[in-house]
Amino acid sequence: MSDIDPGPTGEICFDLPSPYEPHPCGLLHLPRFIAKIRKHLADELPKSYQKNFCRGFDRFLCMHLGIDPKDVVEAVREAGDDEIQLDQLLGEIFPEDLKVVEWNREVTHKGQTEAGRAFLAESLTNMGTPEMIGRIECVMDMIDFDEGRIPGFSDERRKAWAAARPDQSA
Repeated sequence: MSDIDPGPTGEICFDLPSPYEPHPCGLLHLPRFIAKIRKHLADELPKSYQKNFCRGFDRFLCMHLGIDPKDVVEAVREAGDDEIQLDQLLGEIFPEDLKVVEWNREVTHKGQTEAGRAFLAESLTNMGTPEMIGRIECVMDMIDFDEGRIPGFSDERRKAWAAARPDQSA
């Protein structure tokens, strides 16, 4: 089984980190953005993820940091798989004060406005899971639900993917 599953919301990348996973610097979503960049650079980012690549949370994070998403893409390209070099390059483009608490609070609340709740309800209905309305409380939850980290949508496919990769954790 590959790391990508063609689900009803488009292809699902089970190997991307949860948006709740913090980078060692503390920023939520950053490990996910870096992983998406690596997939993009390898021409492995599915179409269903390309529409929000360097947009959505990727852009919100970069706006918070006062940088261009393209600069993060270039840092990942230059560093390759060398995490130490990547941290050095990110340190050169990131501001001194990352305002980690401010970002983490903001990103975990995306989707909790009236319009955001309507978006979540519409998305859950379109996914065929209207019973999850009110249980999926923010966009980060929606991502984890879509990718099977919250049971009820693609969790069985995620379990099958994980079972086929005993060297990897789900």
